[in-house]
Amino acid sequence: MEAEFITSLEQVDASDWDGLFGTDYPFTRHKFLLGLEQTDCTTAESGWQPCHLVLRDAGVVVAALPLYLKSHSYGEYVFDWSWARAWERSGLQYYPKLVSAIPFTPATGPRLAHTPALNAAAAMDAALSAIQQFAAGQDISSWHLLFPEKDVSDGFLARQCHQRAAVQFHWFNNGYDNFDAFLAEFSSRKRKNLRRERRRIDEQGLELSTLEGEQISAEDWERFHHFYQITYAKRSGHGGYLSREFFTELLPTLGHQVVMVIARREQRAVAAALYFRSSDTLFGRYWGCLEEYDCLHFEACYYRGIEYCIENGVARFDPGAQGEHKIQRGFRPTDTWSNHWIADPNLSAAVADFTRSELPHTAEYKREAETLLPFKNTNSPD
Repeated sequence: MEAEFITSLEQVDASDWDGLFGTDYPFTRHKFLLGLEQTDCTTAESGWQPCHLVLRDAGVVVAALPLYLKSHSYGEYVFDWSWARAWERSGLQYYPKLVSAIPFTPATGPRLAHTPALNAAAAMDAALSAIQQFAAGQDISSWHLLFPEKDVSDGFLARQCHQRAAVQFHWFNNGYDNFDAFLAEFSSRKRKNLRRERRRIDEQGLELSTLEGEQISAEDWERFHHFYQITYAKRSGHGGYLSREFFTELLPTLGHQVVMVIARREQRAVAAALYFRSSDTLFGRYWGCLEEYDCLHFEACYYRGIEYCIENGVARFDPGAQGEHKIQRGFRPTDTWSNHWIADPNLSAAVADFTRSELPHTAEYKREAETLLPFKNTNSPD
């Protein structure tokens, strides 16, 4: 197979790329990843330089891997700053590095895609070999595969790409008829607390609406970008990684795969939450507000997402990274994975030790988090 590292998805046909990845998972769609480039979100200047890997057999695209040349570790959600410092103490440069991830998006999903005629093992072998040769020629320290599916992560672990585990909090649809059916699984006290939070929305004069695809107007997209910038600036001191054009030009083209919850008070929009969806998963991604209201973030970003899943038969709700406050609202601790190939043998051995020692701590954290879930103990009365 012939390996090609492309600097833009314009260099591969959308039909070839989407023929491998499909279009159900929104974040690997050719349109989405190319749109990140075209709206100036993934560029050399932003530190996310496209370097996607395409494998061809007799000129035909048979496998592909999203890939970026990174000059920093921002926007990844798998934290390796301590590794970068270790490199520096050793007199080496950690950056540039290669990252296979969806920029700014900690959502598990397909990463290495291949044709049915090419088996997974052969695709992994070819991709890793190409990355290693490319890294050697470009003086690149490492390659990092973020939020792959478990079988892919295990496959690369078997190929000496160290595996890390982390925990997110996801909601799972057990065939609920409505939100109250979900709440019926809570202990009495936790159920009352959640209902109290939802009542606060009406008590503050807030009204929320859920819109999909073409129901979201150009004005809604402009307004959401404004909310996003304001909220990001409050939290981090800058206006966020994503450009205005990302919201106003790219996202409206994704159709039913985008969902927006808008909160209004006295008919004036004051906040909004943005979701993406596949056929079986809702992904909570961005939130912004002009004014702070009690429990509004929980309502717009969690409870309306749960209701959307129940009403539309969506099996899982992934609301994003971190957030232990999600546990008491019924989001279960869920494993996520990453893999890391390190060029330098000594530093690779150090990372192997780090990842092995980290695993039991992550597993214990997950067990402890499970004890905090709000559901009734089936062995005791409510």
